[in-house]
Amino acid sequence: MADYTIIADVSNYILRILRKKMCPEPIPSPNNIEISSPASQDVDYILGLYLYDIKEDENVAPPPTLPRGRVQLQLPPKPYSLYYMVFINASGQAGLKDADFQKIVGRVAQIVNDNNSVLPSDLQNWLETQEPPIRLSQAKISLEEKVRVWSAINKPYQISLFYKAAPVFLSSEVVVDAHRVVEAEIGLHIAGEDE
Repeated sequence: MADYTIIADVSNYILRILRKKMCPEPIPSPNNIEISSPASQDVDYILGLYLYDIKEDENVAPPPTLPRGRVQLQLPPKPYSLYYMVFINASGQAGLKDADFQKIVGRVAQIVNDNNSVLPSDLQNWLETQEPPIRLSQAKISLEEKVRVWSAINKPYQISLFYKAAPVFLSSEVVVDAHRVVEAEIGLHIAGEDE
């Protein structure tokens, strides 16, 4: 199962596809797209990717306990959902007009729609188990919830895209000894006989 770096690996996957497909049009350089918070000051980029929430996904059943060798079991991984905001950096707009904002937002939506899943083994090539793909979908949140995300970082709301990446399985390091069966007791009872 995926190691703890899977969260950063998902963020880097999204960043990589945006940098590859957004440049040179409508954004001139890959360096103009960053993983960053809108609260960061004095930063010089146009498009930001912000991981604003991580939740355990209770709608996804975790896989069973995993065997480790002949006498050990590893606790199953936990499924998580990652929530991202893609935004235009208000402090580094580089003379962008409203029409430019809309082109950038439209292109991001198109790119994410076309690249909406990735296999964990593509992000962590040492994985030995087959895990379900991590899917990117629009986060089903209201305008009020979007405004609250912006308010939490003391910034006024602006048009931005909100995405959910799930399921992201995060492995456990807990390994327990499983006692081997060394003795079995079998009994036989015939129905109708007196005891």
